Amino acid sequence: MTEKIAVIGMGQMGSAMAARLRESNLDVVGFDVNADQRARLEKEGFRMAASIAEALKERSVVLTSLPDPKAVSEAWLGAGGIVASAAKGALCIELSTIDPHTMRSVADAAHARGIAVVDCPVSGGPIEARSGKLILIAGGDEKDIARAEPILQRLGAEWKHTGGIGTAKAVKIVNNMMTMGNVLVAAEAFALGVAAGVEPQKLYDVLSVSGGRSHHFTKRFPNALKGDFSPGFKMELGEKDLALAIELGRTIRMPTPSASASRELYALALAEGFRGQDIVALLSMYQNWAGGPAK
Repeated sequence: MTEKIAVIGMGQMGSAMAARLRESNLDVVGFDVNADQRARLEKEGFRMAASIAEALKERSVVLTSLPDPKAVSEAWLGAGGIVASAAKGALCIELSTIDPHTMRSVADAAHARGIAVVDCPVSGGPIEARSGKLILIAGGDEKDIARAEPILQRLGAEWKHTGGIGTAKAVKIVNNMMTMGNVLVAAEAFALGVAAGVEPQKLYDVLSVSGGRSHHFTKRFPNALKGDFSPGFKMELGEKDLALAIELGRTIRMPTPSASASRELYALALAEGFRGQDIVALLSMYQNWAGGPAK
């Protein structure tokens, strides 16, 4: 593959994907709006640009991995942004978790300038991104997805085509809605079991092979048992994704009471000081309510 790649948004996920592509012997340059992050990544050996326009020079493929709809709109539609700076015929792969409306808006603007777009959020965290084991959810024209395939193959073992632009974002939102609710209920249930007198490791050993288990329970709770809440997926991103699910429900006039209740509890966790920690830190919140973690 000879196409040159720009990665816009070099946070946890973007930098992990950029590292994966770079190790696949691809020509990769990155940009992040945070100057400190750019400097840190340059020290780690990444080639970083000082602006989006600079990053896109002579780049035929652009990946964007950004935290929220506002950041995506600014990166794509702002002065000196992707739509203004990408070459005609470039391929842009949008990997963020955002609402379908924003995705369609930026894609329409890109298409008007002859830029191909793939709507491609991912399932998995920085570890999976770094090891090329993401699940990719792809929306858009099949010919554009076929063009993106050599890159997708390096980032994930499999991908699913969901339909047109915007459908992949909808799938990602409902996937994350399920994930956040799952971790929340697991944290509440686990804290209850410990408060009822069950030793935490014994409780995990049973639950991890029982009917209530889930991917995120077996992935995240071993770290939680060690008091390790280092972020694979930050609490504030969980709250943001639940807000996206609620808003999506509102736009199509479908109530989402479970997502609404879950969002309130994630917001409470943020208010209680768990910002920047992994979503499994919900367990610590419940343990605090129960009088503190088991000794």
